[in-house]
Amino acid sequence: MNKSDLKRNYYMLKGPLAKKGYDWWWHSLTAYDKETGEERPFFIEYFVCNPALAEEEPTLGQLPENQKAGKKPSYCMIKAGTWGKNPKQIHNFYSMKYFNCPDDELNVQVGDCSLTETHMKGFARVSEEDAKNHPEYMSDAGDMMWDLDIDKQITFNVGYGANSLFRKLNSFEMFWHAEGIKTQYSGTIWLDGREYEVIPEKSYGYADKNWGGDFTSPWLWISSCNLTSLITGKKLNNSAFEAGGGKPKAFGISIPRKLLIGFYYEGKMYEYNFARFWNLVKIDFDFEEGDEVHTWRINASNKNSKMELVLYCKRDEMMLFNYEAPNGKKLHNRLWNGGNGWGEIKLYKKDGTLIDHVKMENAGCEYGEYDK
Repeated sequence: MNKSDLKRNYYMLKGPLAKKGYDWWWHSLTAYDKETGEERPFFIEYFVCNPALAEEEPTLGQLPENQKAGKKPSYCMIKAGTWGKNPKQIHNFYSMKYFNCPDDELNVQVGDCSLTETHMKGFARVSEEDAKNHPEYMSDAGDMMWDLDIDKQITFNVGYGANSLFRKLNSFEMFWHAEGIKTQYSGTIWLDGREYEVIPEKSYGYADKNWGGDFTSPWLWISSCNLTSLITGKKLNNSAFEAGGGKPKAFGISIPRKLLIGFYYEGKMYEYNFARFWNLVKIDFDFEEGDEVHTWRINASNKNSKMELVLYCKRDEMMLFNYEAPNGKKLHNRLWNGGNGWGEIKLYKKDGTLIDHVKMENAGCEYGEYDK
């Protein structure tokens, strides 16, 4: 499915999710140091939580006095940062009273930060002192600013699992829509006083959104649109790979170890989506935490094709991502997240004929399980 569906990018925290829900818009891309030309991966996320519980100040769920008083988190968090050498995540919080987004289009405004389908700008700033003295910020120190045009080119639409009926019923704990599994960004990012140029053809960008009442464990994500055929040596300019999921819950029932996978290969979508059971989808995946390199493996098949993926990312260029759930618990304390993974995909017809052997670079990657 590569149908665009902008309605799924709308602000979703209505009804029961307004009191127990999160909604986030995620962007990741590669940019280049203006002076040295060195490449560096970045991410920017607009994250909202429990708007109906808004007070004048943002309510941070990891603050001990809020936990004692039984207060759930409520805020808009701007989360921005970088992977690679000295990776960091910077969090700024705003009260949901000062957050604006209409019902019928993506147009987020909070403080001096904004986001639409085609543009975003903003900043996130935390001093060394605040990062140290405020563990409830779950943040590193740093200073990042961005002004970017967004051009979403290939969509992975996970299908009926996020359609309007299921959304009304809040049937899943975590919904997902990837409007831009290949997105070209252009503009400028400033990080800690250095300027980075974002060049559309080399931005290897990605944009998606998640929303729901809770997270999933395990939680896996892999995405890359910097793909090259190892057979012909050619760049695959009309291709993108996407995998996400872990252990979804539908109507409160866990569905063990399921992924949604879309490999858009030169104009054709190869999809391995557990929700389309008539396609006889089988998926196995595992993740190995290494001393120097983390490794993901996925094998997937449906009635027409199969694929094998292996992905690597350097441990010291990744970080443990911090989120708290709408109920105020922080259960993901080993959520590895990186932005410069590399690996290979082999894509076969069902009879075993190799369609292509593909090199994958500049990959976003994530894996985590709840604390036992």
